[in-house]
Amino acid sequence: MAARGTSPAILTVESLTKQFGGLVAVDGLSFSVQPGEIRGLIGPNGAGKTTTFNVVSGFYTPSAGQVIYDGKSISGLKMSAVAARGLVRTFQHSTLFQEFDLLDNVLIGCHLKHTPSLMASILGTDGAERRATRDAAMETLEFFDLADRRHSLAGELPHGLQRALGMAVALASEPKVLLLDEPFTGMNPDETQHMMELMLKIRGRGTTLLLVEHDMQAVMGLCDYITVLNFGRLLVEGTPDEIRSNPQVIEAYLGTPHHAA
Repeated sequence: MAARGTSPAILTVESLTKQFGGLVAVDGLSFSVQPGEIRGLIGPNGAGKTTTFNVVSGFYTPSAGQVIYDGKSISGLKMSAVAARGLVRTFQHSTLFQEFDLLDNVLIGCHLKHTPSLMASILGTDGAERRATRDAAMETLEFFDLADRRHSLAGELPHGLQRALGMAVALASEPKVLLLDEPFTGMNPDETQHMMELMLKIRGRGTTLLLVEHDMQAVMGLCDYITVLNFGRLLVEGTPDEIRSNPQVIEAYLGTPHHAA
């Protein structure tokens, strides 16, 4: 695991609040993520983890507070605008084009960074750009050890490889920060281990990872630092060892000894 750096945070959540009518799903939440970090965002069911992700990624507009990414506020921007700036989010359920092959799926991910200009398309001079996009897509497939399956349909892949392809599509847009929503859901132990190795490879390329996850074994074995939410608020933060033994975290997940009995 990498040590926490002292450089400016790449992502900061400041006093973030999200209300749905009378329900406060996220309540004055603040935390920051260092560049190159693998950060876990955990908490019991209903703690506000996915809502936080949805606000950070632009899927929801915050009711109050702000999200600062790479030194600039992105609060209220649409999800596509946030992604174009380099903060990309994957979803718990696959959003792949099941009837497209792997290469075409990744080419769609490349679209954010390698879209030929309208004038180049009109003049017919966009061939070099298209070749560069295809080369970038193939490089991404090779990075995920999926190049040999590039002509297979996405829907034919085993579950674990579909999740890996989803990450490949997201990585093809060259994000600085990748938000992963429960990436280990439904995976067997071998698939989980493979996914953890892929995440370490992605971090090795300089991408910061922030993940919401219920698989505590994966979180504790992968994350540099962990933020724990409870009832939409920050409960505690710390290293995996600190979080594992924290009485507040144990109580939040298991309840008091009286309730746990």
